[in-house]
Amino acid sequence: MAIGSLGTSGGQAGPGGPKLHANRRHELGQSFQDGGEHYHLVRPGYPRDSAGWLLPSEARTAADIGAGTGKFTGLLVERGLEVTAVDPSADMLEQLRKSFPRVTALEGTAEATGLADSAFDVVSVAQAWHWCDPLTASTEIARILRPEGVLGLIWNQLDTSVPWVHRLSRIMHAGDVHKPDFRPVIGPEFAGLESHVTSWQDALTPEGIMELTKSRSYYLRANDATRAKVISNLEWYLHDHLGHQPGETIQLPYVTQTWRATRIPGARPR
Repeated sequence: MAIGSLGTSGGQAGPGGPKLHANRRHELGQSFQDGGEHYHLVRPGYPRDSAGWLLPSEARTAADIGAGTGKFTGLLVERGLEVTAVDPSADMLEQLRKSFPRVTALEGTAEATGLADSAFDVVSVAQAWHWCDPLTASTEIARILRPEGVLGLIWNQLDTSVPWVHRLSRIMHAGDVHKPDFRPVIGPEFAGLESHVTSWQDALTPEGIMELTKSRSYYLRANDATRAKVISNLEWYLHDHLGHQPGETIQLPYVTQTWRATRIPGARPR
């Protein structure tokens, strides 16, 4: 979920300069402030394999930043960690608390978490790092991590190596699909960045795919005419072109990219 300041994947400044880029990130992120219940119902979860690879065996405490409604938070809870969830959206956190009443859920951003120094073994940021100022967020996350603590960055993406999914992603305006050479930007407080990929499928109906589309930032900030065009194109593609029936189960291929890096002992905030 959105964390606060927002941006394109990897946090690179656009041609309009850093200030324009930051303003654009903020504008896009505001589209996620409400609608937590809908988001929670239609967005996919994450494969257990992602958390299993990310988490050190000795980890006991975790902060899930940009936690949204708790899609990744649940994997941390499932593995027995003491979890604190942070998100700027009160509506999203309300949904998270319903699912995970024992999780401490607080409003905040990746750049200003409000959490204590050196309090966590792991900090995860799932489906949200592209919404951050990566260097400012890195400094803040290094502050709340213990020495040699782990930063985890996770993305769910439609598997566009599958031709029909590639076309679907274009119709949905799923703009968060990474290029093959993607590598997230992180601050100098971290070292040893490495990645892990999990391929999996989410079972959805055509109606579920349409609801998933309605939870994306492109759709949320579009006008009524654009929204109607997107849904019309989806109906044609799913029913007329691909031949799926209403209510039919479709296995929608996903790829989950999980990245981890270790806080450098003795690194000082910039």
